Amino acid sequence: MILDTFRLDGRVAVVTGAGRGIGAATALALAEAGADVAIAARTTAQLDQVTGKIRALGRRAISVPCDLSDLDAVTAFAETAAAELGRIDIVVNNVGGTMPNTFLTTTPEFLEEAFRFNVSTAHALTRAAVPHMLRGDGGSVVNISSMMGRAPGRGFLAYGTAKAALAHWTRLAATDLAPRIRVNAIAVGSVLTSALEIVARQPEVKATMEAATPLHRLGEPWEIAAGIVYLCSPAGGYLTGKVLEIDGGIESPNLELGLPDL
Repeated sequence: MILDTFRLDGRVAVVTGAGRGIGAATALALAEAGADVAIAARTTAQLDQVTGKIRALGRRAISVPCDLSDLDAVTAFAETAAAELGRIDIVVNNVGGTMPNTFLTTTPEFLEEAFRFNVSTAHALTRAAVPHMLRGDGGSVVNISSMMGRAPGRGFLAYGTAKAALAHWTRLAATDLAPRIRVNAIAVGSVLTSALEIVARQPEVKATMEAATPLHRLGEPWEIAAGIVYLCSPAGGYLTGKVLEIDGGIESPNLELGLPDL
């Protein structure tokens, strides 16, 4: 009985940044739970691999290759998903990220671009999806934030500020869209995605990060995807406006960039 509350049969999900990493793992997890899935990312070949795996699970899948920093493209993605799959019930705002930077080289333009890519994209997709969600039974939105949105770390000013903004956007949007649409986020820690490939290839760096993590290991994409399934399913139906921390227990960055004092 309890496992049935994690099912998403008959639902349609849209997932950004789903060509690899957390986005790809999420798309597959949602499909395993019964949802049809629309995915978007830059690289067609990666999207084709993911859609093939979704279809192998017996679910419908469409892919939309696009530049998700283009807010018009983000809006068009939602419209394409609704037109081809018939509805939208779940939105996963996964795309985002910002390279580390020193304070003096973090220009206002760099900061604004971090906000746009991490927050404005989430707003644009959700705003486009909401009318379709309201035509159905409502739905669920999940944003991928970061533990850097709540913890200080040298070199992460733009990234951390943007992820903090996304976390609070989550709380505010949850208030605006209640009771029919739930909005939650996941504050992700260090997860073994392509962004951390350089870490995985350097045993000493990886060991340092693991030692600074209470669980003494780095996360896997499927562990974030499992949290997303929970938040989107009836099992998580009494949560909205919350930021779920899936970060191995870290309270500060587990990798220092070694930036000197000014």
